[in-house]
Amino acid sequence: MTPLLFQPIELRDMTLLNRVVLPPMTQYSAKEGVASDWHLMHFGQFSVGGYGMVFTESTYVEAHARNHPDCLALYSDAHEAGLRKVIAFVHENSDAKFCVQLCHAGRKAAHKPHWDGGGPLEGDDRFPTYAPSAIALKEGFPVPLEMSTGDIQAAIESFQAAAIRADAAGADCIELHGAHGYLVHQFLSPLSNQRTDRYGGSLENRMRFGLELFEAVRGVWPEAKPMGVRISATDWVDGGWDVDGSIAFAKALEALGCDYLHVSSGGNSPLQKIEPGPGYQTVFANAIRAEVAMKVITVGQIVSPHQAETMLRLGAADIVAIARQSLFNPRWPWHAAKELGVDLVYPKQYEKAHPTLWRGTMP
Repeated sequence: MTPLLFQPIELRDMTLLNRVVLPPMTQYSAKEGVASDWHLMHFGQFSVGGYGMVFTESTYVEAHARNHPDCLALYSDAHEAGLRKVIAFVHENSDAKFCVQLCHAGRKAAHKPHWDGGGPLEGDDRFPTYAPSAIALKEGFPVPLEMSTGDIQAAIESFQAAAIRADAAGADCIELHGAHGYLVHQFLSPLSNQRTDRYGGSLENRMRFGLELFEAVRGVWPEAKPMGVRISATDWVDGGWDVDGSIAFAKALEALGCDYLHVSSGGNSPLQKIEPGPGYQTVFANAIRAEVAMKVITVGQIVSPHQAETMLRLGAADIVAIARQSLFNPRWPWHAAKELGVDLVYPKQYEKAHPTLWRGTMP
């Protein structure tokens, strides 16, 4: 029997040839939001390396929503053209699918790259940030502007416009970033959302923005193409966003036609106390998957092929995202297939690397 990791899986009219995906990982290497040669190399190497689907890094829907000016964006013709070039390469040279993750950073916008310390941008590089409530991310960060209902509607329209551009650029799938302390997560969590209007207070109200956003974007995204959401299942802070809230949000998203949930955690508070370890977030994916019919992606310190296969066989998730291990080893699916006894088709340019073809001599 073919290992589950290498069995196909369907999301609407899209079929992934296997269940190994590359999740979003910010590169800070775009040029004012335009995909560069770095992205062509970065996404290209994973697409030819056997991944079922490759995700963009967080791709921002408007200028003040950006984590940093060198992050990917999708609100101009130039942004769309840059992604189209990358997606065309992926489709022409591999069987991988390509998913664009759309994002608004909220109060986490205007950040420095992690290699520059990750603090807020300063001086002329700084731009205003917006959030559900006027609460700074942490000490030393500026207080964001509280979004008006008009600002909320404008943000939704920006996501819609970016989704239309993603389709025009050839994307197979889109994902809304609702995790890691970005705008949707900020609305969900009582730690960052202290509004007193219809978007704050009760769980129903705090979920409202994320649900309205999903419904609006699903309405402009092609019916045949899948659309998912990434969430942080917990803030890892007492009194913050938690698994029960995540299950309620997942059920509401499913009712609106969400095709999958991509389950991560944390990122919204400096008070978080994360308990890392091998597959430490899969328990959250498992809890949510038990309550919904849609597909679930698990991610977080998944290292070995047998570990990934076991997660799928135990029913904890439907798809496995390999993040940091992929940066270390862009051929992770090839090595996983070899270890699990699966014979993959390699790109013709790389056939000499195939275990059954390699004989230790060169022509």
